[in-house]
Amino acid sequence: MSIISMDLGGTNVKAGLVKDGQVTARRILKAHSEAGLIKNIPYIERAVDEMLEENGNELDSIEGIGISLPGIVDFKGKRLLAINKKYADAVHFDFNEWVHKKWGSIATLENDARAALIGEWHYGAGKGCDNLIMVTLGTGVGSSVIIEGKVLRGKHYQAGCLGGHFTLNINGKICSCGNVGCMESEASSNVIADMARDNPGFRQSLLSTQDDIDYRTIFRFARDGDSLAIELLQHSLKVWSAGIVNLVHAYDPERIILEGGVLESSADILPYIRDYIDKYAWTPWGKPELVRAANINWAAVLGMYHLVKETI
Repeated sequence: MSIISMDLGGTNVKAGLVKDGQVTARRILKAHSEAGLIKNIPYIERAVDEMLEENGNELDSIEGIGISLPGIVDFKGKRLLAINKKYADAVHFDFNEWVHKKWGSIATLENDARAALIGEWHYGAGKGCDNLIMVTLGTGVGSSVIIEGKVLRGKHYQAGCLGGHFTLNINGKICSCGNVGCMESEASSNVIADMARDNPGFRQSLLSTQDDIDYRTIFRFARDGDSLAIELLQHSLKVWSAGIVNLVHAYDPERIILEGGVLESSADILPYIRDYIDKYAWTPWGKPELVRAANINWAAVLGMYHLVKETI
């Protein structure tokens, strides 16, 4: 028996067939999340159906369907309560009805960062540790927390998952969430291109020759000595590090897991953040471990698999 697991990210939609804790088939689609969920549904359905057909899976062999979303999710009620400029129409969408009508199955919903941490806790870098934080560095900045072996959700399902919206700069820009100077509005894939173009040194930078500016470009040009790329990279590393120290002070983890597309450059990111934590985190008991996720980009898919199994 298998489970269909989907991670509806801001940039990509990932779908997988998962059996016995292993992703046996995968699909990645461009999300176009700004266009909403409804317009994406035909493409998601086609990708899942093709994946099932190619792998010889009949619908009666599917135990359930898990869906992670980049918003505040009512895990028990299977509803998306709020989302920030992605899949805006999904707040009123009946996921259970969709899943039942299309595949004759039952839906399980969770916040994407929380799902990713659950995936790493059971199948990756979080094994053997019951006090964990995960930080996802991608389109935005996500966070999630496990304390004493329990997933932190809170009364209104906001607990632990809004670390990307901790204030790091009281004089910063207004974030898309409405707050000022959030970790996400200071350093994320959402804002890095605008930060580059708004910089007075942009015209003299090699970044000005690029149609698309992302962190892959920033890291590459910084290695080549481009002064603006170096400036933006240093700023981002400081923001991520300070945000993670805030999370350490708030939740007292033994281990911190970093996940997300930006972690392609983990060889540069991890040593910087580790040194920053060692210098600035107030942890008289010692220092938390800092590790890279074992299932980069697929941790949420595995986490939803675990949650579906638990629900069943």
